[in-house]
Amino acid sequence: MEYIFEKIYVPRQHSFITREMELKKNTARVHSHKNFELNFILSGSGKRIVGNNISSFEKDDLVLLGPNLPHCWEIIQTEAEAPPKCIVIHFYENLITSDFFNKPELEDIVNLLRRADSGLFFSGSEIPIIKDLLKNLTHQQGLASYIGLLQIFSLLLGCEKQEFIAQTASINTGFDEDFKQINKIYEYVFQHIHEEIKLNQVADLLNMAPGSFCRFFKKKTHQTFMEYLIKIRIGYAVKLLAETSKPISEIGYDCGYNNLANFNHYFKKLMKKTPSAYRRDFR
Repeated sequence: MEYIFEKIYVPRQHSFITREMELKKNTARVHSHKNFELNFILSGSGKRIVGNNISSFEKDDLVLLGPNLPHCWEIIQTEAEAPPKCIVIHFYENLITSDFFNKPELEDIVNLLRRADSGLFFSGSEIPIIKDLLKNLTHQQGLASYIGLLQIFSLLLGCEKQEFIAQTASINTGFDEDFKQINKIYEYVFQHIHEEIKLNQVADLLNMAPGSFCRFFKKKTHQTFMEYLIKIRIGYAVKLLAETSKPISEIGYDCGYNNLANFNHYFKKLMKKTPSAYRRDFR
């Protein structure tokens, strides 16, 4: 099985990001990323792949996934059903080694995250309460969001049933090497997001010619490098628009666009609205 490698952008000033997402039918692919992931199904049903496990999922299913664990949600729905949606929290990959979590009171949470290497499925009377907290978390920021997250962890620890989903993840050597190669590109992009990023410089990181690199990246991620780069730049712009009062021209520059017209063009192409409209609607 061929996997897709993803890099989830969690800004350095945050420990996690929470989003409500629509699960698209017929677009699911097995993918993997370095982040921890907490996934709650709001609506829809289908087939879930986690590591070497294939099982069904349905509304109100809640799972916690460790880093680098291949997974996929394949939707099965009829037209009469509500659009399948989920709430997803992605945690900064170094969360459990951070100073904040290096506290005796949080030791149980750290152990829970470590046990998520094979995926954990939660069920019990706590699930409806966790659902409400997750919904609130999609609208919270700052200290309120961190308090909400800790409340969720506390409830997860007390869940009546915690089941391992897959056997201990074992990734073959070829997959591991590919992951390292792709992640090297991801890290380079995040470190140089403010700058012009040239294809030949990125290809040199993997000791490849530009053409060979483009084919390799497309095969492993199912998107071109330029498509990925634009997505990351605009994703970063979305965070800055929502969380800062910086002028739009400055945000475009921070995201690597020296030309405001180009920034507006790609933002509208991806987000279906202009940066100013996005900021206005968000607030």
